[in-house]
Amino acid sequence: MLRVVKEIYDYNIRTTDGKIGEVNDFYFDDQFWKIRYLVVDTSKWLSGKKVLISPIALGEPNWVDRELPVSLTKVQVKESPDVDTDKPISRQQEVELHEYYSWPFYWDYEALANVGKMVNISEKKKAKIYEGKQDLHLRSMKEIVDYNIDAVDGEIGKVQDFVIEDKDWFVRYMVVDTRKWLPGKKVLISPEWVDRISWSDSRVYVDLPQEKIRNSPEFDPKQPVNREYEERLYDFYGRPRYWI
Repeated sequence: MLRVVKEIYDYNIRTTDGKIGEVNDFYFDDQFWKIRYLVVDTSKWLSGKKVLISPIALGEPNWVDRELPVSLTKVQVKESPDVDTDKPISRQQEVELHEYYSWPFYWDYEALANVGKMVNISEKKKAKIYEGKQDLHLRSMKEIVDYNIDAVDGEIGKVQDFVIEDKDWFVRYMVVDTRKWLPGKKVLISPEWVDRISWSDSRVYVDLPQEKIRNSPEFDPKQPVNREYEERLYDFYGRPRYWI
């Protein structure tokens, strides 16, 4: 099912032996547009600490009670490697985190072939991973909110939110607020239609004209994004559907 990200903020994270905190943010990679970590604010339990938890550790969400269970213990989370979520996350920090929890490396194809198992990589391979001190494709969702959206012929709005799959945690859409041009109207744009993101000047460039975006099916955050709406959206843009 597709869900608006803002609805998931402040969800409780429950370990096997109790609650540890609330969802504060998400990190996704802008190559595959997939959620890689939940940022959990544990300040009510561990003063001043935020932790990263991979969707790999998630159980079946309790959407009614706004709760996400994880297959971890409080002790595991408490003793996990420190990661400063206010700074860019380095690949070395990711390696340490994944080794600590025995999570597969999502960036390593060997790991993808061994889902659920830790892949033992050589020191030579680790050194290669460490060469890139920062994972330039790992981004905070909250960071991108309010980025300008540029169509092929000019600015058209701002990023307001995201829509994600609640099973595989792929980012399916950016929610674009066009109020400067079309008062009150919000539209969805698929990451597949994004040309590039300029992190230096906070802009997202899409390969669509302004007029097309202006006339696209309106998005109502109060209504679920169902397949019927998606079909209308993709038919309107004449783009191949991701679910086929």
